[in-house]
Amino acid sequence: MKSKYFQFLTCILVAVLCMPAIVLGQKKQKPNVIFIYADDVGYGDLSSYGATKISTPNIDRLAKEGIRFTNAHATSATCTPSRFALMTGKYPWRQKGTGVLPGDASLIIPTENLTLPRVFQNAGYKTASVGKWHLGLGENNKQINWNKPITKGPNETGFDYAFFFPATSDRVPTVFIENHEVQGLDSEDPIEVDYSKKIGNEPTGKENPELLKLPASLNHGHNNTIVNGIGRIGWMTGGKQARWTDEEIAHVFLSKAEQFIEQNSKNPFFLYFSLNDIHVPRMPSTQFKGKSSMGLRGDVILQMDWTVGEILKKLDELKIADNTLIIFSSDNGPVIDDGYADKAVELSKGHKAAGALRGGKYSAFEGGSRVPWLARWPQAIKPGTESDALICQIDLMASFSHFFQQKTESNDGVDSYNVMDAMLGKSKTGRAFLVKQGGALSLTQGTWKYIEPREGKAVQELTNTETGNNPKPQLFDLSKDLGEKTNLADKYPAKVKTMSAELERIREAGRSR
Repeated sequence: MKSKYFQFLTCILVAVLCMPAIVLGQKKQKPNVIFIYADDVGYGDLSSYGATKISTPNIDRLAKEGIRFTNAHATSATCTPSRFALMTGKYPWRQKGTGVLPGDASLIIPTENLTLPRVFQNAGYKTASVGKWHLGLGENNKQINWNKPITKGPNETGFDYAFFFPATSDRVPTVFIENHEVQGLDSEDPIEVDYSKKIGNEPTGKENPELLKLPASLNHGHNNTIVNGIGRIGWMTGGKQARWTDEEIAHVFLSKAEQFIEQNSKNPFFLYFSLNDIHVPRMPSTQFKGKSSMGLRGDVILQMDWTVGEILKKLDELKIADNTLIIFSSDNGPVIDDGYADKAVELSKGHKAAGALRGGKYSAFEGGSRVPWLARWPQAIKPGTESDALICQIDLMASFSHFFQQKTESNDGVDSYNVMDAMLGKSKTGRAFLVKQGGALSLTQGTWKYIEPREGKAVQELTNTETGNNPKPQLFDLSKDLGEKTNLADKYPAKVKTMSAELERIREAGRSR
């Protein structure tokens, strides 16, 4: 009896001692993180943000099962600088050479510094970058040799695996790269790329417009080497076997993303899934061509939504959806006519790509950088949550560093703030201020937005976008005037003076935190 009694007590003691460990283990289980970065998707391009001419049910599902933000931002109104800020936690205007890059640019992310993917690597995650890159490749100021392993790229910035194209789909070289090597390259047909002058004797959009299946708009620059019946920016020779077909891009990137998820479903992973959609040239697969009422731009929105749906299906299939934080956002605001005669302007009537916002891609107004941001994490985010907290993609570095209880150096992520509670819907307060770049810099503090004076055209003629350029300061109360219609600078000169001085302080300080 005594022996059985002690055995019983021992079992109870073991069970009690193990319970906290089990609970603690559950609490510390690291979530998978997928950041889906769309290209040129505006604040009003999704049905969850008010679009009525097109429906995006899969992306909307993130809002229904998670959180929808109404005051979320990219740092910039163009792609390369927004991506630089996301990866480094640093405002792009602090570093020279962070404008929209050509396809043969050098890597602009310092490889010796902390980056967003390295935060995840330091936390024991497997990391991958799949999709558009557009942050440069190779050594600084050295010509890229596309026919040999490329020395620097996504892998050197913290990604264990990378499958991508170098810049944008309207720029050469039009090839896929896996880690360091161009895929499908024939050594007997080497690639050469030049952005300053024509090379080789291949047809160009300028000289052979009759060969184009997607004509280029005038003066946009999409009239150089023709690939897959589409004129590109820049000249390219060779690599014919390696060149992609535009209609296959979305499916190829999705396949690579799904493979990475499957291979790492048993361990925590971070996937940076950077979509080609809905950037020009808009050339959807046959599956989606002609399926919207908005022409090719509408078709690629449907393709983008399908892509998100396939990722959600994969998470459900692998039974890892509950512990996966999936975020969807865009690198900048929308542009309708961006260089190809795809009838997007005519067919978009009745659709407001930027919603109630003024401006769009390339603009200092809200339409340039206020973007959709939806997030779902069933274990942590309450379904159907709405938030107007001020958050920015630049904050992912500090937020995840804090989440993983990592210490960072003083020169790491100098403009990134920990807003994780806001990102998960646990707080209605985000960052206190934000500097945005749309040509002119602007400062948002609370409901007030100040745009610094800047010379230049008020409307970019090629895209018909209001730039926000004004030789005088501009001040808006976004709580009453989200469309930035009424400039209050003359009415509140003291506010202008204060915000102008604060913007200058941030600019000169070299860090904002």
